[in-house]
Amino acid sequence: MYDPDTNKWTLIESLRRPRWGCFACGFEDKLYVMGGRSSFTIGNSRFVDIYNPEKHSWCEIKNGCVMVTAHAVLEKKLFCIEWKNQRKLAIFSPENNSWTMVPVPLTGSSSVGFQFGILDGKLLLFPLEKEPTNQTLLYDPNAALGSEWQTSDIKPSGLCLCSVTMKA
Repeated sequence: MYDPDTNKWTLIESLRRPRWGCFACGFEDKLYVMGGRSSFTIGNSRFVDIYNPEKHSWCEIKNGCVMVTAHAVLEKKLFCIEWKNQRKLAIFSPENNSWTMVPVPLTGSSSVGFQFGILDGKLLLFPLEKEPTNQTLLYDPNAALGSEWQTSDIKPSGLCLCSVTMKA
């Protein structure tokens, strides 16, 4: 674990199970590790291991995402898209350790993958395939049910987009 204030690394307790090909992100002052494979699982793991640096310990929850291809943190929620399910937005709420799945509207090809950005409290979904019919989507978590999805004129200039946060 790296502490930028002291410019030092500290060895922490290892994960409960070995993994490779997993996804990790900092969220709510903790480290979340999910997905990937281990010698203890057949296929990809759905366990989420959470490291709490204040307690110096790991805990786990079940039913996490597998093979996350895009993620963003917005309004105390973690947004993910999985490799095998690009048509659903997985939203994790740490208050009750639960996931909500939200269908992503079709924009051009049904096989389009996305990368995320954040703009004015909304989630941007940039299509990974550059086709004239593919559009950037805008998800507003605070909008009324049925009006949370819109399209945006914002388009990346290339396809090498990994993560974007914009303040207007």
